[in-house]
Order: sequence, then C-alpha cells, then structure tokens
Amino acid sequence: MNNPVFKWADAHPRLAAWLVLSVSMVGMLLYFGRDVGLTAFNWVSLVIATVLTAGACIWIISWEDEEDAAEAESSDVDVSGAGEADPV
Repeated sequence: MNNPVFKWADAHPRLAAWLVLSVSMVGMLLYFGRDVGLTAFNWVSLVIATVLTAGACIWIISWEDEEDAAEAESSDVDVSGAGEADPV
C-alpha cells in the first residue's frame, strides 16, 4: 500500500467513498441521459444534485459506523465485577 491514493483513501474513508459513489452515479447519469436533450444548465444542475445525493448516502451509511463504534466502546467496559466490592 505504498500508493498515495490508497494512503489517502485509508486516511479519509468517507471522502473516498463519496468520490467513488459520485463518479459512478454521474457516469450513469451521463450515459443514460445522453439522448434526452437537456440544456447545459440542466446538466450542471443534475450533476450537482447527484453529487450531493451521493454525499447524503455516504453520510447516512456512516451513522451505522458510529453506532457500531459506540457499541464496541460499551462492550469494552469491565463486566467481570473485579472492581466492585464484595456484597455483605
């Protein structure tokens, strides 16, 4: 993993996912909408909306990552009772 692109993606996983999803969604938009006859303003508006939608998707998916991290932190708490006093 000496490739700087992979290092950047490891350091910024959500931005990398947003970039990959945005590029693929815009590519599909351009491919499937090529014969529709939209104006340049329509295309720019659709591309911006598509990139923002991809960002929203990655943001929503990241909620699950935050929940998993919170569950992992709560399971790391000492449940063995070693720090508690003996009941009388």
